[in-house]
Amino acid sequence: MKTRQLGTVQVSAIGMGAMPLTTDKRPDEAQAIATLHAALDAGVTLFDTADAYTPSEQGPGANEELLAKAFKAYGGSVDVVLATKGGHTRDGGEWGVNGRPEYLRSACEASLRRLGVDVIDLYQHHRPDPETSYEDTMGGLKALYDDGLIKQAGISNADPEQIRTAHEILGDTLVSVQNQFSPKFRSSEPEIDVCDELGLAFLPWSPLGGMREAKDLGPKYDAFAEIADAHGVSPQRVCLAWQLARFDKMIPIPGASRPESIRDSVEAADLTLSDDEVQALSA
Repeated sequence: MKTRQLGTVQVSAIGMGAMPLTTDKRPDEAQAIATLHAALDAGVTLFDTADAYTPSEQGPGANEELLAKAFKAYGGSVDVVLATKGGHTRDGGEWGVNGRPEYLRSACEASLRRLGVDVIDLYQHHRPDPETSYEDTMGGLKALYDDGLIKQAGISNADPEQIRTAHEILGDTLVSVQNQFSPKFRSSEPEIDVCDELGLAFLPWSPLGGMREAKDLGPKYDAFAEIADAHGVSPQRVCLAWQLARFDKMIPIPGASRPESIRDSVEAADLTLSDDEVQALSA
């Protein structure tokens, strides 16, 4: 598995988003654990979770608990970077936000317990809270680092101004931005440019968005399908390779709920697209 830089550490060029494993339409636990083990077998070392990734009938933390259980069952030592998030709430199926520093601390402490670790590799603020100043939230995130609860910090669902604000407050502690980006959803290009400028990794969530509903993409999907046929691979693999070509700190985190899906995704790290192919996909 090829690697990319995430702050002070190297991680697999393709990570895994674990959210699909604990949605209301989740696979059974055996399949979920088999999917995580398949990712480990394939060389994935970056796993993205969040306390809010939980079924509507459960409280926070189901996804984190599943990852901890799967890694323990894998056998031997598991050398991975665990990235989790706080600041997005989920109560009885309702989503909300809470960016208060004291809430972020309590959420982080709960994530530490569920993951069974002494320090979180990458802790990300999940989503801005309009009732809490972004500066205050970022101050709370920095305090988690200063107090040794987290090794590195990230932000999610942030605009360019918020990225710059976070960078000013967190400095080198801030290593990544996680926003939605896919063939169907391309409005995060300005945020990607800011990450490139500041030397931050960009972790696109839902990077395969729209690929299952190809008709929604129209001519855009035709390019992915044609290039996939030329290489003898899936359009999804081409999609991830296209994102890897965007800049050298792009680290897609495709979700998966089946071993076959994550195995196909990781193969994108070894698929090299020509400049003409990248240009056609970016049109």
